[in-house]
Amino acid sequence: MIYFLARLASLPLAVALWEVATRRANDPFFPPPTKILARMHKDWFSGSPSHLFLTTQATDNIFPSLTRLLTGWALACLLGIAIGLMAGRIPLVADHLAPLIHFFRAIPPPALAPVFLATFKIGTSMQLATIVFGVIWPVLLNTLDGARNVDPLQLETARAFRLPPATRLFRVLLPAAAPKIFAGLRLSLSTALILMVISELVGSVNGIGYLQMLAQSTTDIPGVWACIVLLGVLGLTLNAAFLAVERRALSHHG
Repeated sequence: MIYFLARLASLPLAVALWEVATRRANDPFFPPPTKILARMHKDWFSGSPSHLFLTTQATDNIFPSLTRLLTGWALACLLGIAIGLMAGRIPLVADHLAPLIHFFRAIPPPALAPVFLATFKIGTSMQLATIVFGVIWPVLLNTLDGARNVDPLQLETARAFRLPPATRLFRVLLPAAAPKIFAGLRLSLSTALILMVISELVGSVNGIGYLQMLAQSTTDIPGVWACIVLLGVLGLTLNAAFLAVERRALSHHG
């Protein structure tokens, strides 16, 4: 209990030190947290109670960003798990895919922004392509590793009982590979947040990344920091929510 309270105390302590340090420095490029929070409240959380205190600027930018993030992450997870399971259980598929996987995952997603722009044009499709391309690799590789290392005895027992392929997949293979799969999903979620911002810096008309770029172009330093803090809060919240789901899903692994 004491350890848990100590962990909770670290965040406000860090904010307090940040406040003291920035006020002493008096640097316009590093505003204190109180000024940043005041800006966040004014821009995003000073709306009417009927709209959960969200302003129009918040609903027009934060929600589209979250939609892109979660949609791109979900698509990458589905593709990564499907390909990873297939490659993990069929050596021939793994041998043919390995060079392609290692080639494409070595390419930074921002480097393909011109390709995605030419292929999908400016808009949601291009942003989703950027997120999916960068997010799929940790999911795919972790799933492949998990599927490859499933206890052979479990699979042989399932075959001995003549379980249908779908039953073997959902009752044997996926549960056994679940710890590795969830490790990939968790890593990919933080990557999706980063790529969401990057994708919104190129030709976007809304989103948190767009707001940050707009604030930077007008030398609005508090606005830039407000976006940075918001992204940190989103990352913390998404990670906490995912950990709660992961603990529940993997409870049977003890």
